[in-house]
Amino acid sequence: MLRDEITGNDIALNMAIIKQNATYSAKLPDLRNLGICLRILILVNLLGLFACLVASKNLTDMAAAFTRLSAFLQPVLLVSLLALYGLSPWLRQLTYPVSAGLIVGTTLLFSTLAHLLAQYLLGPESINSLPRTWLITLLITLAVLGYLNLRQRALSPAVTEARLQALQARIRPHFLFNSINAVLSIIRSEPKQAETALMDMADLFRVLMADNRELVSLAQELALSRQYLALEKLRLDDRLRVDWQIDTMPPDALIPPLVLQPLLENAVYHGIEPMPQGGAITVRIYSTRHQLHIVLNNPFLPPGHHHQGNRMALNNIRERLQLHFDAEARLDTSSTKNHYEVHIAVPYRGGQGK
Repeated sequence: MLRDEITGNDIALNMAIIKQNATYSAKLPDLRNLGICLRILILVNLLGLFACLVASKNLTDMAAAFTRLSAFLQPVLLVSLLALYGLSPWLRQLTYPVSAGLIVGTTLLFSTLAHLLAQYLLGPESINSLPRTWLITLLITLAVLGYLNLRQRALSPAVTEARLQALQARIRPHFLFNSINAVLSIIRSEPKQAETALMDMADLFRVLMADNRELVSLAQELALSRQYLALEKLRLDDRLRVDWQIDTMPPDALIPPLVLQPLLENAVYHGIEPMPQGGAITVRIYSTRHQLHIVLNNPFLPPGHHHQGNRMALNNIRERLQLHFDAEARLDTSSTKNHYEVHIAVPYRGGQGK
């Protein structure tokens, strides 16, 4: 009876936390992200093209109108993006209404300067009035901000999904029970080792049940992964071997939490467990130019000889990489007759580049 009551309270508490974390709060996107900048460029030009199409009688007039508009639009757009690129870290520290207001003010400032320059070079009669320029700039800027906000709203469930999967799927029941059994098997003969294993389990579950919205350092993710593998080592012993090729990794690089650990869990579950003799997992982490690379390789048996996965972990990691890094991140998988490899590439951000 007491056990049922505790379980019910735990479920209610978890659901309350999940509902609280699922509440969406507007946040300015990373204006230094190439994917975001590309979307802004495309959207603004599409809006300009649509406006010219509506105002023109035929395609010839539309092409001429869009050419004239582009001569004014492109310089303002590019200069605004360049300025916002430099201001992005500071703007993201502000509240969303304040940062959005500053973005509107920035675009209005540059459109005003461009208007005055065009008026000086071409004459007042050759361009629209300044209030009309302000109105067009304001509408386009608000449309872009609205699009980016809606896009974040569409992607934000991936954060909640990541936490739900961390609670429900990342730590499979077999892992929990096998880890407990592994600790019980050594608790009399190796009490110190059993105590360390229990502490690792507590740390692991504490991280998995946390609100994992922000980026974490690579060193932190690596420490968590080592704790997880130490628990698996208790039951797999010499069957599990890990080759860490991380001498050149940047420990301060920022990545989404729970990226490496689920991949290692998949490698153990699908690659090591089905093999009686076990095998080695290779983890290679390095940086090239402005990118961080995480490559994980594990043994792989032909279909029909190993556990069948549902690719839930890979799909979830892809969604979270897209949420944090947009088009600048990628996750590729490849398999041969005997090995399976996952390759993650994300932009390198140091500890001060949140």
